[in-house]
Amino acid sequence: MALNLDGKKVLVSEVSAVAATAQSVVAAEYRGLTVAQMSDLRSKARVAGVYVRVVKNTLARKALAGTQFECIGPTLKGPLVLAFSKDDPGAAARVIKAFAKDHDKLKPTGIALGGQLLPGKDLDKVANLPTRDQALSMLMGVMKAPIQKLVGTLAAAPSKLVRTVAAVRDQKQASA
Repeated sequence: MALNLDGKKVLVSEVSAVAATAQSVVAAEYRGLTVAQMSDLRSKARVAGVYVRVVKNTLARKALAGTQFECIGPTLKGPLVLAFSKDDPGAAARVIKAFAKDHDKLKPTGIALGGQLLPGKDLDKVANLPTRDQALSMLMGVMKAPIQKLVGTLAAAPSKLVRTVAAVRDQKQASA
């Protein structure tokens, strides 16, 4: 359905507002997917907190102008769906990767993350990024390791003394 000028302006402002707060964007070619498959992709993305939108490439370039995803503009060719990660930088890549595994017609063409453009073949790298909770747990593990080693070192001397005293006691009881 063709959009009039006001509809285009609304669409550009909506996508621009999402892009302003998003962590990453994945552009994927959807040629050959049915309407039911696209609806399935949208529902899976909604569950994962990913904003998915089919936008004409010229309107997408206008919407992404002035955002950190402006670098993806030159790769917007053909029928593309844009998936924006709202909270987790790897969420959109995980959704597209999982969906593309079952539907070979969905082909990632470009990924923008932190102002850098990555080719579609790097989808696995972005999809394997840890979630926020995983990253925090890894950070806490790294922060906790030196304290654990210090406690282990401090506890080693008294425990060695206790084992030595117990061995001397056992030896005296055995000889008596």
